[in-house]
Amino acid sequence: MVEALYVVSTIVRIFLMVLQLAMLLRAILSWFPMDSNKFLEFLYGVTEPFVYPFRALFNKLNWFQNIPIDISFTVAYLAIFLLGIFLP
Repeated sequence: MVEALYVVSTIVRIFLMVLQLAMLLRAILSWFPMDSNKFLEFLYGVTEPFVYPFRALFNKLNWFQNIPIDISFTVAYLAIFLLGIFLP
């Protein structure tokens, strides 16, 4: 039982690390103007399901409407990071 929990925890941790890397690449590539391509579409397709709930929450609460930084993206990244830390 302990081995199964360890395997599941390891798989989830690897998934979260790959997701963090995809989010980091998305953030860096957003600084450079470029046309849409398959790689960018893939990055947005993978990361947006994790960012969207935070974006919807902040839009609903009208928080951070006047700042140029996407706080929802930062909060989503932080939440994924903290989830990875607190995994057994």
